[in-house]
Amino acid sequence: MTAPSIGSARDVVDYLKSQHETIKALFIETLDAPDAATREEAFTRLRTMLAVHETAEEMVVHPRVRRKVEGGAQIVDERLAEEHDAKVLLRDIEQLPIDSAEFSKALIHLQAAVLEHAKHEEELEFTALEAAVSDDELGKLGQAVAVAERIAPTHPHPGVESAAANFAAGPFASILDRARDALKDAFGSNRS
Repeated sequence: MTAPSIGSARDVVDYLKSQHETIKALFIETLDAPDAATREEAFTRLRTMLAVHETAEEMVVHPRVRRKVEGGAQIVDERLAEEHDAKVLLRDIEQLPIDSAEFSKALIHLQAAVLEHAKHEEELEFTALEAAVSDDELGKLGQAVAVAERIAPTHPHPGVESAAANFAAGPFASILDRARDALKDAFGSNRS
């Protein structure tokens, strides 16, 4: 995943929205994969994108919305509840055989939840954020999102949804996740 290019203040919102589109495409790619190996590869990219994207929002975007947007606490609390539920689903999906009907069914359920969550973010949170903060502050948020993505875990960690929890646990989870990913790549998938 590449860091956003901050050419204008609005880029951070556009970047996050473009990630939502990438996530949508990765769900389709995973579900439509012709074989288990292709599905595994697509799912790994999807899982990583979801984990990194949500961590960046939790560390950077949600705290700003909570502080700067009228009614922001409620908006953020609802998004955090959705993110927690999605992390639980994603964690559970990771344990399922990649070529099973249970995997497909669970992934379709997660897809519906994540797409609804993205819609809420775009319509409620991002719109309010753009209205409440200056262009300069949006630009700084874009830079902060890029940094948060570089240190984010690559697997879901339910219960780590606040900025404080991400700053405290996130770097350690990230190291463990990235080591786990490297070992999996070295020894091959242990999924059946």
